[in-house]
Amino acid sequence: MNRPLRHIAIFCGLLVMALLLRANWIQFVKSEPLANHENNRRVKIAQFATPRGDIIVGSDAITGSKAVEGTDFKYRRTFKQGPMYAPITGYASQSQGMSLLEKTYDSILSGQDDRFAFRHAKDVITGEPRRGGSVITTIDPKAQKAGYKGLTDLKARGAVVALEPNTGKVLALVSTPSYDPSVFAGNSFKEGDKFQALVEDKSKPLANRPLRETFPPGSTFKILTAAAALENGVVTDVDARTDAVSPYPLPLSTNKIGSEAGDAVCNKASMKTAMQYSCNNVFLDAASKVGDEKMRETAEKFGFNADVYSEEFGDMLATKSLYPKKLDKPGTALTGMGQGSLTSTPMQMAMVTAALANDGKLMQPYIVDELRGPDLSVLEKNEPKLKSQAVSEETAKKVQEMMEFTAKEGSAKRALIDGVTVGGKTGTAQRGVNVNDEVPYGWFVSYGKNSDGRSVAVAVFIDPTDMDISRSDISGGRLGAPIAKSVMKAVLSK
Repeated sequence: MNRPLRHIAIFCGLLVMALLLRANWIQFVKSEPLANHENNRRVKIAQFATPRGDIIVGSDAITGSKAVEGTDFKYRRTFKQGPMYAPITGYASQSQGMSLLEKTYDSILSGQDDRFAFRHAKDVITGEPRRGGSVITTIDPKAQKAGYKGLTDLKARGAVVALEPNTGKVLALVSTPSYDPSVFAGNSFKEGDKFQALVEDKSKPLANRPLRETFPPGSTFKILTAAAALENGVVTDVDARTDAVSPYPLPLSTNKIGSEAGDAVCNKASMKTAMQYSCNNVFLDAASKVGDEKMRETAEKFGFNADVYSEEFGDMLATKSLYPKKLDKPGTALTGMGQGSLTSTPMQMAMVTAALANDGKLMQPYIVDELRGPDLSVLEKNEPKLKSQAVSEETAKKVQEMMEFTAKEGSAKRALIDGVTVGGKTGTAQRGVNVNDEVPYGWFVSYGKNSDGRSVAVAVFIDPTDMDISRSDISGGRLGAPIAKSVMKAVLSK
């Protein structure tokens, strides 16, 4: 063999060796990631090859599957009362992928979970088709309906979250405007256009407002400010007059901040009176005296600055709410009234309210109660878990006293329910650099307790951008309290 041919033979040998190495690398090292990649068409075909298992609310399935012809995907996902439950189920689309519970528990719902291996082997022998498992949620259907109806009747962008304080169960999770996941569950061009229209809609129907968007919490945050002031000894007697003047001079600034209730009511008011009338000066002063570090530490004990995870099932429930680090004195004071650079999800404010109603114990929120196999056997069951002792029982009870007084005698009266102990706090949150440029947000948080020990905590968020309403009519008490009341009644009147 002459020299050129020998070089060509060696080069071809190296190419063959590289090809073999690459093939073996793909087959044995990269096979699993490639096989399970979301853009692998075979993965999608397997996901829709058989009827998916169901997501359950109460005792009813809110999802289903429908046989289709003329496509590789044999079944199409269907949703019952889709817009009402979309913030919980997410979507399972042949072309757009999956989200929320549909995505997190796809292996269970599609029947491909490793725990079903023995059953699959048995089904191959008996000729039975593969079946998916079920996801049992903690959602209360009456509470969900009450929250959804309340927001849609207002024609508002908004969110409602309801929690069971002593367990952390999510009883309601509402986002409006919403969407019907059924309309783009297939892979036709028409369905693709419908999904794109939702993406481009300025009202953001695909947004999950209770879990994935943050807003300034406004005066609802005052319940946390009160807890921080009591816990750190800045306030010891909620009935004692303070030295917080109204209007309040913001530290290191020439600005003075007043209160809607007026200086005559708020000047040097007690914390209890300040909660009743939502006096800004008392809470600005309290946050300033507690200080940046202690305010942030207290906020973090309630869940701020951390993503909310359901640890048992390994999925993110809500994005983090932010109490910023290293705030200056004016910034710290402003957080006392829920403004400045402070932001919160509606889920987070529901967690704060639930923890205070539960004597300071913050329970880990969770939305999935059980995972079941195709034969209804329980694969996993979630149990209540203490996330933190946010504040002492003594502090929590003092805040409860103020919130209940605010419901009886103050701005939260619209949430009162006969025969139920109700505590509440209204909130109006300014947004934008110039607060007069944009309409404010409306907030309302509350809890209700029955004599039999049952309880519920609710957070209502309202963005009135699309509402035909005057600026003066935007308040959490006027808009949010009736919704919170209906949700609490739905849970407690059983």
